[in-house]
Amino acid sequence: MTEAQAIQPTPGAREPLAVAALRALRPKQWTKNAAVLAPLVFAHKALVPALVLRAFAATVGFCLLSSAVYVFNDLADREKDRLHPVKRLRPIASGSLGTGPAIALGALLGAAGLALLGLMSSRAALYGALGYLGLQVAYTLGIKRLVILDIIAISIEFVIRVASGALAIDVPISSWLYICTFLLALFLGFSKRRAELVLLDKDAASHRANLADLSLPLVDQLIAVVTASTVVSYALYTMSEETVRKFGTDNLKFTIPCVVYAIFRYLYLIYRKGEGGSPERLLLTDAPLIATILVYCAIVGAVLYL
Repeated sequence: MTEAQAIQPTPGAREPLAVAALRALRPKQWTKNAAVLAPLVFAHKALVPALVLRAFAATVGFCLLSSAVYVFNDLADREKDRLHPVKRLRPIASGSLGTGPAIALGALLGAAGLALLGLMSSRAALYGALGYLGLQVAYTLGIKRLVILDIIAISIEFVIRVASGALAIDVPISSWLYICTFLLALFLGFSKRRAELVLLDKDAASHRANLADLSLPLVDQLIAVVTASTVVSYALYTMSEETVRKFGTDNLKFTIPCVVYAIFRYLYLIYRKGEGGSPERLLLTDAPLIATILVYCAIVGAVLYL
């Protein structure tokens, strides 16, 4: 089943306001905010209750902030979304969630997210969240129209999530974690652009202007470069002197097959199954990917904490 076929709402159908509001939050995309927890795990702090609480507060805060951003982005893009075969079914584009309620919802989410970060996490993490929001505003106002730079901006948002997670528990962020996060986000971003090019075909530019400056051969080349860079960077991280000294072992290298398979599986879904336009859906529905993530987490837990 393709992503277009996986959409539940029927075109033209109205849904209850509460359901529309919940869908506007895009809860499936909260999986992206798991990046906030990465420093907690890789800094060897996942068994410290106070730090776990602060890290989870930061994660929930980012979930609320990201949902606020989705709501305001959908408001800004509602006319273009109505031309998209999948996005036209979003609550704001379809008319299920009106402009007034959407603005109120976005403002409430944003305020709640910032309050949670400031009160239950740390002031430093709050500053990171404000940087995230600032980049989101810049993206909406202009960066999203700049080819390639738009994907770089989205990737930096993931780095900010990771950095905020480190700030929340007051640990330094590893340069390797920064590099691997950035490259993996680039991989997902270019994969999503490829899916849009395939799905929209000749109408791609009418939905997203900078898609007119991309082509499938170019995006395929960018994906190939980023894929290789991601795998090599992660492999080097697991066996670097810094990592071995920090954890007292080089056994993190046993997670490399999981990372390689997960990336190759994702490429398979993109090129053979027509997926890739919704990374969060694949992470929640593709059984091989889910199993690989679970195995990866089990190995990391055993290497770092046993």
